[in-house]
Amino acid sequence: MALLEVNDLHIRLQTPRGPADAVRGLSFSLEKGDALGLIGESGCGKSLTVMALMGLLPEGAQVRGSIVFDGQELVGRDESFLCGLRGNRMAMIFQEPMTALNPVHPIGRQVAEPLRLHRGLSASAARTEAIRLLDRVGIPHAASRIDAHPHQFSGGQRQRITIAMALACQPDLLIADEPTTALDVTVQRQILDLINELVDERGMALMLISHDLGVIANNVDQMLVMYGGSVVESGPTEAVFAHMAHPYTRGLFAARPKLGARRGPGPRPLLSTIAGTVPELVDLPPGCAFAGRCALGTEHCVQQRPVAEALPSPAAADAAHGALEPHLVRCWHHQAPLPEAQA
Repeated sequence: MALLEVNDLHIRLQTPRGPADAVRGLSFSLEKGDALGLIGESGCGKSLTVMALMGLLPEGAQVRGSIVFDGQELVGRDESFLCGLRGNRMAMIFQEPMTALNPVHPIGRQVAEPLRLHRGLSASAARTEAIRLLDRVGIPHAASRIDAHPHQFSGGQRQRITIAMALACQPDLLIADEPTTALDVTVQRQILDLINELVDERGMALMLISHDLGVIANNVDQMLVMYGGSVVESGPTEAVFAHMAHPYTRGLFAARPKLGARRGPGPRPLLSTIAGTVPELVDLPPGCAFAGRCALGTEHCVQQRPVAEALPSPAAADAAHGALEPHLVRCWHHQAPLPEAQA
C-alpha cells in the first residue's frame, strides 16, 4: 500500500456567487521516497489540494472522495486526529516564511514546539534538539541565535527555520508549497538543494508545489499539471517534458522566457501567451475547464469531460512494472497540432 492515496477528491467552496468546485476528481498516489510535483496557474487547486491533506481547508469547504495516509482515511476525521498528524507524520513548508512564523516568539521556541507536543520532550531536551535542527539547516551560530525573533533573520534564513520546524518530528510526508517564491535565485537553489538533501537523508515522500517549470524539472520524478481544479496531464516528469500532450501544458512551456531569444538589433520578441483568462470557479464548464481558452476547443470539449488516456513513452516499460506512473493526458484532441502561433 502506498504511503498516500488520493482518490476522486472533490473540494467545494462557498463563495458570494454560490458554490465553486475548486478541485474536481483528483487522484494520485505517493510512496515513501517519491517526489511529486504539482504545477499550474494560481487558482488551479494546487494549494487547496495540500490543504485538504493537512486538514486545513477554509471553513465551510465540502470534501468528498478519499485521502488515505498510511492506511488511514483522513476525510471526515476530527480535528484531534488531524492534529496528531500535522507537524508529526506529515509537515508543510509554506511559501512565505514571515507569515508562517510567529513574529512575537523566539525561533527556538517555535522549532521546539512540535517536539514537545508530539514527542513529549522536556523543555531543555527540545531546546537542545532545536539547536541541532537549526544547525543542520544552515543557520549560522544556531546556539547563540536560538532566542532571536524572526525579523532578525534574512528571508532565506527564515525559510530554513520553517524547514527545521517541518522536519523536527521526522515526518513521512513533506509538503513544500512554493517554498522559494519570495527568495532570490541564488537562495532559491540553496533552499531546494537543502530540501532534497534532507528528503533523501530521511527517506521521506515529497510533494512540491510550484509554478516554475525549471523547479519541477530538477526536483521531482512525477508531476501533475492542474487547471481549473482538474489534472489535465500527469506522469513521469521526463516523459511529460519530452512529450507535452495537453494544449495547456504546451502553452505553459511556450510561455517560458528563453535565454538568447533576442537575436540582432530590433525589438525584443514578445513572450508567447495563452489566450483568454482563467475562468471563475463558479463558471467552470461541465467538460474541460480549458476549453474556452484552447485553440482546439469544440462544443464537445465544453460539454464532455475528457477521459484519461495513457500515452506511450520511454518510461512506459518502467510504469508497467510499477516503478513509475503512466503518462496520462485528459484531452479529446491531444494528437492534433496547435496553430503555430500558440504551439
